[in-house]
Amino acid sequence: MTTGVRRRMGVEERRQQLIGVALDLFSQRSPDDVSIDEIATAAGISRPLVYHYFPGKLSLYEAALKRAADDLAARFVEPHEGPLGTRLLKVMRRFFDFVDDHGPGFAALMRGGPAVGSSATNALIDSVRQAAYEQILSHLGVTRPPARLELVVRSWISLAESTALIWLDGRRIPRGELEIQLVHDFAALAAVSAAFDDEMGDLMREMLRHEPTDGPFADLAGRLIALAS
Repeated sequence: MTTGVRRRMGVEERRQQLIGVALDLFSQRSPDDVSIDEIATAAGISRPLVYHYFPGKLSLYEAALKRAADDLAARFVEPHEGPLGTRLLKVMRRFFDFVDDHGPGFAALMRGGPAVGSSATNALIDSVRQAAYEQILSHLGVTRPPARLELVVRSWISLAESTALIWLDGRRIPRGELEIQLVHDFAALAAVSAAFDDEMGDLMREMLRHEPTDGPFADLAGRLIALAS
């Protein structure tokens, strides 16, 4: 017979474990409702030992939210292959995977609160939005966006956030429908802007030139034509 010996974790390994435990708990409840005692119990260590690795409750929350923010930003990364509508749909599916898995934590992060309303966590939210913005521009092949395009992309990112938050409150609309709807929303915002600006019009024509007849953008056009008739 052999007796199992608990392996002592290194400092960084323990910190990463605590961050992972905190994120698991945040996926079930808002960070404000999760105590250090709960995190310590779930990690199998004492409360004072948690404070040995993190000087305070907020510092652990910020570290956990930093990892979540990095994960969320990575969901917007997509290879530049295939039509834009299909790429955006893949991005929206991964975005909603994150929202689905981290609902309470995502809602708390986006809405703010005592535990997540610090300047550091606000900066994390802004970094995710900026990463998403830069990824969308890269898919459009634009490095210096005109004012109207910046407005379209940033408005669409805000719309995706608010749609996800509303969806979490009861999930009354099928998730898959919202993913497609948000891709349609992007095309609609771009089309309205193109009606007022020649540069946006050129960009819109280039964007649609590569879209297949069975893609999300063509689907939107068909639905609008059906409504008009």
